[in-house]
Amino acid sequence: MLMHHGIGLDRFNTLHRRRAIHALYECCCNVTWAQKIADGRPYPGHAALQTAAAAELHALSAIDLERVFDSCAHQRVSQRTVEELAPIVRDRLTELLGPEEGYPDY
Repeated sequence: MLMHHGIGLDRFNTLHRRRAIHALYECCCNVTWAQKIADGRPYPGHAALQTAAAAELHALSAIDLERVFDSCAHQRVSQRTVEELAPIVRDRLTELLGPEEGYPDY
């Protein structure tokens, strides 16, 4: 489980840069990736954030990709490719942000 859970896109967009990087690092375990995604804020919607995240995953070097798999991709993977990593990161970003429509008021 992530430390940053269901924070919402609006809050994510306004987090201090260091906090945004920390939250994103939980999703991919790569500082460079997290910095690039954090620096791309504000995102207009979940889809825009997910698209940027996927593009930056494809930009990871082979060494960075290995480090990600060694440090935080605990799901079963066979080939250790970006294609296997992308759904893991997508799911973690979804958990980080919470539902796109937000949580109901109680």
